[in-house]
Amino acid sequence: MNDGRFIEVPHRMLPGETLDALLEAFVTRQGYDTTDTGAGMRGWVAELKRQLERGELLIAHDLETETTEVMTLAQWRAFGRDLADDEEG
Repeated sequence: MNDGRFIEVPHRMLPGETLDALLEAFVTRQGYDTTDTGAGMRGWVAELKRQLERGELLIAHDLETETTEVMTLAQWRAFGRDLADDEEG
């Protein structure tokens, strides 16, 4: 996507603490209710790890801004469209 500015980071390559921190930030950013799972934040992190395994989520790193984010596939696709629109303008 976007001339190599963004790369997908395989979640298995990340240290456990780093992956957990990214997933916790995703839960917070998405506004998930951490009481939904009965296990709080740990429950959501475990669920999101399962979604990563199934390919429903991905981790993307922006080489320009040096930021890394967890995204759903829909977010990733929408993000790509938004970037393409910005480049055209």
